[in-house]
Amino acid sequence: MGILFGTDGVRGIANRELTPELAYQLGRAGSYVLAQEFSHPRILVGKDTRVSGDMLEAALVAGICSMGASVLRAGVVPTPAVAYLTRKYQASSGVVISASHNPMEYNGIKFFSSTGYKLPDAIEDEIEKLVLQGEDTLARPVGNDVGRVYDVEEAENNYIEYLLSCFEASHDLSNLTIVVDCAHGAAYNIAPEVWRRLGARVIPICHHPNGININDRCGSTYPEVLRRAVLENQADIGIAHDGDADRLIAIDERGDLVDGDMIMVICALHLQRSRKLQPPKIVATVMSNIGLDIALRRENIEVESCQVGDRYVLEKMQQTGALLGGEQSGHIIFLNHATTGDGLLSALKLVEVMKTTGLPLSELAREMEKLPQILVNIELEDKEAVLGHAAVKEAIREAETRMGEWGKVLVRPSGTEPKVRVMAQGRDEFVLQEVVDAIKGAILLAQK
Repeated sequence: MGILFGTDGVRGIANRELTPELAYQLGRAGSYVLAQEFSHPRILVGKDTRVSGDMLEAALVAGICSMGASVLRAGVVPTPAVAYLTRKYQASSGVVISASHNPMEYNGIKFFSSTGYKLPDAIEDEIEKLVLQGEDTLARPVGNDVGRVYDVEEAENNYIEYLLSCFEASHDLSNLTIVVDCAHGAAYNIAPEVWRRLGARVIPICHHPNGININDRCGSTYPEVLRRAVLENQADIGIAHDGDADRLIAIDERGDLVDGDMIMVICALHLQRSRKLQPPKIVATVMSNIGLDIALRRENIEVESCQVGDRYVLEKMQQTGALLGGEQSGHIIFLNHATTGDGLLSALKLVEVMKTTGLPLSELAREMEKLPQILVNIELEDKEAVLGHAAVKEAIREAETRMGEWGKVLVRPSGTEPKVRVMAQGRDEFVLQEVVDAIKGAILLAQK
């Protein structure tokens, strides 16, 4: 990854790290790079509900138009809506202004290609090089050649219609009560409307964004609010999205959490039993619970593993042909329907299983036994040197041998902090603690 672009676009504290000036430069550089492929680029732009979104959108749009490219402004829509609408309107690219599940003071700018997939690394590198080169020598068209802005008034409805077309069960959900936590984010209007159109009794919560309350003690990273609402309203399911609605975490009718791993198991098993999971495999990250592997192996479903990050999930899916993949955090990709993780689509697919089987979510979730997990974070500056130490490598090898086939050990450096994360999963918590302590001890000795 480069200096500006991480695994999920350019992110930072808005107006300090991600400034209007940087947004403007990204708009200019992105338009220039895209102009190599499209003679008259049209770029679709969407955003979440953060107060800084207007500022960054104005700067980004100005940069795009200053290069002679046109802007299709979609307004407040989920990140996956931008990916879909980019394809629908045959735009040259899509750009979403959002920092996903992060606190409101952060924001981000993420590009999609004309096909709705995230831009390849090589194109991001080209954009970044132009932004960082210093003097801006790019062309400045004048007169009629300056770009224009067009509002996409039907953006919300187009996306809703697309989502409904993906729902393959009966569209009569009048017997279901659904609580939807919108995280005061981009799905605040769309998510409740989708379920209303399917006939469900909908109870929306955290759906009054004011620019500063996005992800604030609500949404997929804070499911306790949703849990209480499900129990109070005797709902059949609770659905929680994050600020840009590319994630899903669910609560069953008993108030128990159903995370991304469990949702993937439920959907994968249903697809397998319906003979629709071809090839019979899914992609999960190294942080997934070992219970996912156990549940799917019983049904002869192969689990391909990749490093943490939806970008890597998608890459592995494309390499292996898998149609389903995702993360424990609830970022799930249904590749035969979408090009990126979509929390609303994932929710529809989960309820589709409930509707088709007639089973409550709690019973479906029993297909996966979530095994105990211990995770510790160890602060150290020279992460790579310590992890390359012979004693640390030996401690990890011994731990993996002890855990065996039905356990998991993961030691990885944090991508954002001076820390190393040590995780162990298995059936015996006493053994897990011993394994983690042994690796931690080796790391602490190695850094002295």
